[in-house]
This record gives sequence, structure tokens and C-alpha cells, in this order.
Amino acid sequence: MTTRILVADDQDDVRGAFRIILDAQPDMTVIAEAADGASAVEQARLLRPDVVLADIRMPVLDGLEVTRLLAGPDVPAPLRVVVVTTFDLDEYVHTALRHGACGFLLKRSSPALLVEAVRAAMSGDTLISPQITVRLLRDLAAPPRRTVPGGALSGREIEVARLVARGHTNAEIAAALFLSPGTVKNHVAAVQRKLGARNRVGVAAWAWENGHATGP
Repeated sequence: MTTRILVADDQDDVRGAFRIILDAQPDMTVIAEAADGASAVEQARLLRPDVVLADIRMPVLDGLEVTRLLAGPDVPAPLRVVVVTTFDLDEYVHTALRHGACGFLLKRSSPALLVEAVRAAMSGDTLISPQITVRLLRDLAAPPRRTVPGGALSGREIEVARLVARGHTNAEIAAALFLSPGTVKNHVAAVQRKLGARNRVGVAAWAWENGHATGP
């Protein structure tokens, strides 16, 4: 199936570049563009794209408000929103994730990472630019320390959680642990279930809080 994408950015050249990159993928197509946040919300609600790529600094509504309106916890039928921005600010990252974003990329990221972020969003993963992943997850505001009951996570699941906390994708974890991507996906799902974590960010926050994100 083809992934339908809406690109929201106030710069024509950025929208054009993203369209070229995404439309070149055999399983992706850009179905709409928006130059301001209000238009992005209106078109997204009308067209129901599979993924919305949203810049942060846009006229009328910024990308953080767009994310809240389309993917926030109070939205009955949330959309997948990936924030793509020039600005590497912790406040923006934290707010975007709390508003339901399923990815946060810097515009200087490679075209391949942009494509990977869309695919990650479609598979239920959260992809964050490697440049900010470790800093973000170490400092991410999270619920009070949670202690997992003894033996709840296996040794392999803790290894997987550690690599999630370091910002690795399922493919990278599979390569590091000599597992298949499908096996890694199952391990991540099991860890989320046992921790009661909503997504990979919750797993990473738990790993940092409980001392499992460091070490070899």
C-alpha cells in the first residue's frame, strides 16, 4: 500500500525538496502541501493522510500546535505527525513528543533518514534525529522512577531496551544483537507491554531512569 503524506512548511523550496525525496519512493506519495499551520490542520482533517510532516515555525499555527490538534492525547482519531525542523531545542522536542509526535527530525538530516522516519511512523515506531537522541532521552521528563518487578524483563529484553534508549532503530538493534528485525520488533512490543510504556520513548525513559542505558 502507498503511504499518503502531507507536507507542511512555510518554505516553498523545502516542500519541493521533501516532495522529490518522498515521491521517489515506490511506496510513498505526497498528496498535499501546506504553507501554514492552519492550512495543515484543515487539509489533514479533510484528507486523512497516513503521515503529516510538520515544520515548527510556521505562520498562523506553529508545528507544535498542529501536532497537538492532529495527534494529541485528546484527539479521538489521531494522525501520525513527524516534526521536521531547523531548530535543535530540547523544549521543542519535549513538547512535540508530549503532543503525540511520532518522530522529530532536523532538516539537515539525510534524505534516507526522512524516508526512514515516515516508515517508522507507519510501523508504530518513534524516530528521532541521532544528533539529539541521547541528550533528549537522558534529560526527558518522565514519570517517577518505575521499578520493574524482579525478572519481568529478560536479559535480552534489557539489551533491547538499552539500544532503544540509545536511539537505535529496529534494524540497527537487529544487526547489533544478531537477530532478525521481526524478532526485535517482538521484543520491543514485549518490553512496552511489561513496562506499561506507550511507545519507544517511554521504554527509553525507563532505561535511562533505571540505569540500563549505559554500559557496553
